[in-house]
Amino acid sequence: MTDVFIIGKGPAGISAALYTARAGMSTVVTGFSSGSLGKAGKIENYYGFAEPVSGQELFERGIRGAERLGVTVLGEEVFSVSYDGNFQILTDRGEHEAKALIIAAGSVRRAPDIPGLKEFEGAGVSYCAVCDAFFHRGNDVAVIGNGAYAVSEAEHLAGVVNSVMILTNGREMEAEVPEKISVKKEKIEKLQGDQLLSEVCFEDGTSVSVSGVFVAEGTAGSTDLGRKLGVVDPEGKWMIEKDGSTPVPGLFAAGDCTGGLLQISKAVCDGAEAGTAAVRYLRQRKKDEER
Repeated sequence: MTDVFIIGKGPAGISAALYTARAGMSTVVTGFSSGSLGKAGKIENYYGFAEPVSGQELFERGIRGAERLGVTVLGEEVFSVSYDGNFQILTDRGEHEAKALIIAAGSVRRAPDIPGLKEFEGAGVSYCAVCDAFFHRGNDVAVIGNGAYAVSEAEHLAGVVNSVMILTNGREMEAEVPEKISVKKEKIEKLQGDQLLSEVCFEDGTSVSVSGVFVAEGTAGSTDLGRKLGVVDPEGKWMIEKDGSTPVPGLFAAGDCTGGLLQISKAVCDGAEAGTAAVRYLRQRKKDEER
């Protein structure tokens, strides 16, 4: 078991890792990509650089700095997280366990532009299988997505609902799908129902009856993971304090998901706050366990 597991290896996650590692805490960071930072062609409003620096170079420098301090940096995709006093993090390559968890995976909520999707949010449309599978027990549901995250959500639902179908919305699947889960590749025309969602209609004229549709596009972002741990409200707002702590002991959030100015400088500050708070939490936990 590691002391601190950090989801997101951008400025917020790496900044947090620097503080936890320098405090002597074993630290693991994972991230699926360089995110929005890696797409920035030229950065010239960040302290310490006399000349502009590309986002990708800044991203790589951050990782090298963390690794120099002993941080383990992985490239695993996180599907889900759970808590039982410690944190279990499920990825595409296995499972990790940690005493403290910092979520810094960005704030993007991936919602396709499908008529009816927004209208039925909270009335059949969900973004969290762990949160809402119970409400659809014994019914037929669908998952919108075409990657490993969609498969992971569908597998969780399969243990609760009558049947689950992955809707790729006109795309090919990018991950292997278990036999118990069906796949429909047609382009979605709309979602419809009365007060509650009841049907998904496709452009080829077919439709499927469902009680729920779960959106699982791309990879799981901070908001998706926060929902699974019960620290994000229905509007997508995090329940956090100034230092990034949440109502779940040992759980912290940092970076763009916390709102405010979406800048590298703020993300680095948030990471420092969350990393320092995580160190305080772990030291107090150790004292409590020794009593």
